[in-house]
Formats: sequence, structure tokens, C-alpha cells
Amino acid sequence: MSNETDPGLSGGHNSRTMTEADLKEAYYQMVLIRRFEERAGQLYGMGLIGGFCHLYIGQEAVVVGIQMELKQGDKIITSYRDHGQMLAAGMSARGVMAELTGREGGYSHGKGGSMHMFSSEKHFYGGHGIVGAQVSLGIGLAFANKYRGTDEVSVTYYGEGASNQGQVYESFNLAALHNLPCLFVLENNRYGMGTSVERASASKALWRNGEPWGIPGLYVDGMDVEAVRAAAAEAVAHCRAGKGPVLMEVDTYRYRGHSMSDPAKYRQRAEVDEIRKNHDPIDRVRRELLERGVAESDLKAMDDKVKAVVVDAAEFAQTSPEPDPSELWTDILVES
Repeated sequence: MSNETDPGLSGGHNSRTMTEADLKEAYYQMVLIRRFEERAGQLYGMGLIGGFCHLYIGQEAVVVGIQMELKQGDKIITSYRDHGQMLAAGMSARGVMAELTGREGGYSHGKGGSMHMFSSEKHFYGGHGIVGAQVSLGIGLAFANKYRGTDEVSVTYYGEGASNQGQVYESFNLAALHNLPCLFVLENNRYGMGTSVERASASKALWRNGEPWGIPGLYVDGMDVEAVRAAAAEAVAHCRAGKGPVLMEVDTYRYRGHSMSDPAKYRQRAEVDEIRKNHDPIDRVRRELLERGVAESDLKAMDDKVKAVVVDAAEFAQTSPEPDPSELWTDILVES
């Protein structure tokens, strides 16, 4: 997996080396996301989570690498594959898991489920169930940043399955026209629902899709958290400096089906196994930490800490009460 870049950006994203402390933080965050998602999958199988449930397993390096370059006040919005973004943004595992089980202790008080959680405190503006809809909302967040005169950035995640939606291109036009501080993150996990991107998109270099509007693009290995962070550093700096939007295609891979109801029969088991064996983002960081002299016991301690957080979240999600029927009438109108 190589890196390419629009002439407006420098490229060379693998040249930036993270410190040991940064790598440890990235390792912890990625393991947290993976173990959380694995547990969510188990609860879904037990019938404790209903509706749709899209897991982020395999894509952890994307959101963790990008989040490491954001600051307080930067906005985040994404699609329905959203649990990883929530955890990386600092939302509590308890609150996210309780929302998945439809309990009062969830971020939307048990009314939103997997695809509809928000946190104004963490500047997370939701997962969204309509394919591509969050992109137009993301430029609205970027417009608000510019209107208020801040240097805050809107990070708008979407997948390759949404990349050829008309509203995405309309958003590109407005973002470029108004020079908005929006980082478009195209998470290319190769299979939009059940169709390979090779069969679904005439454009093969999706990072160049913003060129008609003069939007610079980056292509980065999304299984390498260091490469993602380095690319994000450049892209975020570009947006923060008032130079307008950036499109970053992150080449990643989801290990599970599109959602929990998808058996993923459209791809070979050998393909998934090859990615897991040779490109897993967590294994890559683990190997690098060991090569730098970090003790196995230190990594085990982080693994144990994550396990405790996830066990606690699962227990809370099963014991938190269901929302009172009166909750049907809350969060409908903004009280002025």
C-alpha cells in the first residue's frame, strides 16, 4: 500500500515517526476499539442489541491516527459505522455500549441505538444512517467554524460506497467555493455493502475526486497508524491555516461483514486472512513497540486495562434501566 499526493500537498507520510508514548497511546486506543466491537458483536448475537450494528474491526488505525492530530473544538461527523469514532473522541465505553442495548445510560438515552449517538461535549455530531448524508452536514459544521472565526476543523468521514453520491460532489463544490476548513476522510474499506469498489466506481483514484473543485487529495495506507497520523497532520494544518478543504482517501479493510446481518460471502476467506496476517494495524504497532524495547508485560497491562473497561461497559449496558416512556417527548425541540 503506497502513498500518493496531490501537488498541493507534500506527501511523504511514512517519514514521520511517532514517539514511544504516542505509539503506546495509539496501541491502547486501537485495542480498546477492537475489543469493544468484538464485545458488541457478542451482545448482538445474544439478542441484547437490536437493529443494525456495523462494526469497525480492522479500521482502527484510521480514526486513531486522525484523532491524534485534532484539538478541543474540532468537529467530527461520520456514517453508521461509528463506534470507533466515538471511542477515539473520548466518549465513554459505558455510554456507547448502553446506547447499543437501548438503555437509559446511553448517549441518546436509549432512543438512538448504534447509528444515532451524539455528544456535544466531545464535538461528535453523530453517526448517520443515510448513505452520504453526513457529508453535507459536515460542511455545515465547517461553515460554522469559519463563520465564528475559529481555526477549528470539521472532520467528515464517509465510505467508498458513498463516494459517488451526488450530495458528496455538491458538498465538495460548496466547501471549495467558501474555502471551508473541512477534512473529508474517505474510508475505503473496499466493499460498499457487498460490492467491490472495483466494480462500483469508475474512478479508481478516489483521493483525486475533488480535483474539479481544486481540492487537494491524499492517499494513505489506512492500516498504518503512523502514516495516517502524518497525513492527518498535513491535512489538518492545511485546513486550520484557512487554505480550504482536503480530501484524504484512507485505504483500509473491514474484517467483518457490512453489518452484523451480513455473512460477507462476496469475498474469499483467504483474502481476509491475508490482511489479518500481514497488515493488521494493531499487530503492526505491537511489533514496533517490542522492537523499541517495550516489555511484553507493559503491553499485557494495557490489554488487561482495556479488557476491564470493556467488561465494565458490557455489564453497565445490561444493568442500566430501560428508558422511561416519558423519554419519547424529550430531545424533540431545543429549549431557548
